[in-house]
Amino acid sequence: MRYPTALLKKSVNLPLVLTITLLLGACSQQDESQESGATGAAALSGVVSLDGSSTVYPISEAVAEEFLAVAPRVRVTVGVSGTGGGFKKFLAQETDINDASRSIKDSEIEQATANGIDYLEIPVAYDGLSVVINSNNDWVDYLTMEELQLIWQPGSTVDSWDDIRPEWPSEPLRLYGPGTDSGTFDYFTETINGESGASRPDYTASEDDNVLVQGISGDEFALGFFGFAYYVENMDKLQVVPIDGGNGPIIPTETTINDGTYSPLSRPIFIYLNTASMARPEVNEFVNFYIDNAGVLASEVGYIALPDDLYQEAKDKISAL
Repeated sequence: MRYPTALLKKSVNLPLVLTITLLLGACSQQDESQESGATGAAALSGVVSLDGSSTVYPISEAVAEEFLAVAPRVRVTVGVSGTGGGFKKFLAQETDINDASRSIKDSEIEQATANGIDYLEIPVAYDGLSVVINSNNDWVDYLTMEELQLIWQPGSTVDSWDDIRPEWPSEPLRLYGPGTDSGTFDYFTETINGESGASRPDYTASEDDNVLVQGISGDEFALGFFGFAYYVENMDKLQVVPIDGGNGPIIPTETTINDGTYSPLSRPIFIYLNTASMARPEVNEFVNFYIDNAGVLASEVGYIALPDDLYQEAKDKISAL
C-alpha cells in the first residue's frame, strides 16, 4: 500500500513532535516547580517572635532583616530583655524563640516541664566576652583573672584604679556591666567569681549594651564588659583589655575565640526554639533560614561562626521534629 507523500512526512516527524512536546512539558513543570519553591516562602504570612539576650540580638536582627527579602509577608519581632527576661517570656509561651547567651538553667528546665514546653537548644555562634576601657586610658596593659575577681567580687573594696595596682592612677574606678537578667552577667560572674549572679552591686547596669558603650566611651576612668560584637562595632570609641587566664595576656579576636586561646571568657551563644511553634510554616521557614545563614551573618556582626558540622547537626535536629 502506498501512502500519500504528505502523510509520510507527517508520520516521519511525529516522534520528533512528541519528543519536543514532552520536553517542553517537562520544562514547564520544572519551571512551575522552581517558581513554586521560590514563591513558597514569599506566600507565607504570620508573626515570628524572638526575645532575650542583647548579645545574640545583633545576629537575630540581621537574620530577621535578610528573611524579610525572602518572606516579606512574615513579621519577625526581635526584643531585648536579657537572657533571663527572655526565658520568662519563652516559658510563658509568649515568644517562639529565645536568644540566649548562656545555657538554660535547671530552674528554667523545671518550669518548662511544668508548663508542658518542649524546646530545642541551637548554638548559633561563638562569642568572646570582652572587657573594655575608655580609649584615653593609657595605664591598663592587661588584667588577670585574679584582678577581675578583686574588682567584681561581692563585697569588693576596690574603689580606685590604684586599688588594683599601686602604680595605676589614684582615680575613681567606675564600673559598667549587663543587668542581672543578662546571660552575659551570669556567665561572667560564674567564670570570674565562681557563682552565677555573684557580683558587687555598685555598678552601672543595663540590658542594652549600647548604653554601656556610651557610658564607658564617655568616662576616662570606666571599665566594663559585654559581648565581642559590641566591642567590634565600637572599636573607634573603646579599647579592649587583654586578659591573662594563665597563659599570658590575650585579646579576643576571631582566631583566639575560635581556637579557645581566649580563655576562659569564650563561649557559645544560642537560640532556644519552642518545638510547638515549629508546626507553624512561617516559624519553620524562619528557623531553617536562621540556621542556614547564622554563620555568615554572625561573622558580619562581629561574632565567630561555628564549624559547619554543628549547623548541619542543628538542621538534622529540626528535620527530626
